[in-house]
Amino acid sequence: MDLEYQYGCHNYAPIKAVLTKGKGVEVWDVDGKRYIDCLAGYSAVNQGHCHPKIQAAVRDQIERITLTARAFYNDRLGVWEKYLTELVGYDKVCFMNGGVEGSETCVKFMRRWGYVKKGIPDGEAMILFPKHNFWGRSIAACGASDDPKRYKHFGPYHGLNFELVDFGDEKALEEAFQRNPNIAGYMMECVQGEAGVVVPPRGYLKKVRDLCTKYNVLMCVDEVQTGLGRTGKLMGIHWEPGVKPDLIAMGKSLSGGFYPIAACLADEEVMECIKPGDHGSTFGGNPLASAIGLAAVHTIVEEKMPENALRQGEYLHTQLKALAQNYGFMKNISGIGLFLCMEFDRSYTKQAQQFCERMCEEGLLSQATKVDKIRITPPLIINRAQCDEILEKLERVMKTF
Repeated sequence: MDLEYQYGCHNYAPIKAVLTKGKGVEVWDVDGKRYIDCLAGYSAVNQGHCHPKIQAAVRDQIERITLTARAFYNDRLGVWEKYLTELVGYDKVCFMNGGVEGSETCVKFMRRWGYVKKGIPDGEAMILFPKHNFWGRSIAACGASDDPKRYKHFGPYHGLNFELVDFGDEKALEEAFQRNPNIAGYMMECVQGEAGVVVPPRGYLKKVRDLCTKYNVLMCVDEVQTGLGRTGKLMGIHWEPGVKPDLIAMGKSLSGGFYPIAACLADEEVMECIKPGDHGSTFGGNPLASAIGLAAVHTIVEEKMPENALRQGEYLHTQLKALAQNYGFMKNISGIGLFLCMEFDRSYTKQAQQFCERMCEEGLLSQATKVDKIRITPPLIINRAQCDEILEKLERVMKTF
């Protein structure tokens, strides 16, 4: 911890557990203390820590070749592209690295489509986002945010031509579409994670799809956290059957925590707008990433992790709600699948970060997303006994908080 503080940028405030080993849902610190991971790398390790099937893919590929750059073909990328596009239901995919790159790629592709296909005058394409969105900390992501921690003293942003509308409010979205004919796309999370696991009203995604079709605007859904089982469905959008966004951003659990992998998926109508040299990444789509991604996603499907997330998530959600009723500082339990959030009463003097520190003492690891919110997002392989252990330890913290 001292070394990180002295030599590292202070852009994080970690919980004071120095981890050295992980297996499944459990992690251990350098003193040998065991914890249940209730954060799962912000959903990057949906498959659990050090999943053996992904480990095997890493070992096999790392002995063959790791990086070719996209200047050449490799024998892994095409297989990986075919598997993921057919699984999620799109014509094509563009692979990048971190999740913010997947979302940034979607923004770039929506703008290009707006100019090439919709006929928006060059330099005037607008992208809409919901208020309280979060998709990373790049300059564009900061410019799309209404959180002062994200945008303050990082501007100017006036050239981005972004606008925010209320999340879950289809009337506000339509009014924005009516005001400006140069809107190329609307990018949203189907469940807002950093905002506190905010689930929109049922039917909202369908209304967004209908409005985007009506006004010739691309619908883009950020599934970086919700994708690949977190909500109890393979994709978060699957909670509303028949809704197909024009673009999807993915990341995090595409690799199971072994490697940074992100993706932008879309059909030919959007992807044909991108020509050689228009976009790229030295590491995106490399053979090591391709081998890891294929193993990581196949493991989620083969082991039916979304189905387990639905079962265990419903149980945890119900039990947490019952538990919270006994404590005045617990305002609400929200979420869907294993994407859960404990919300604190803001009038209470102690806040979420202090609760996380007490959780750590009891052997549970998570982080506050706001001063009043804590996510409970364990790996999707969690079993009932581990859920009960989480509940038992959370109650112990609540009693002494």
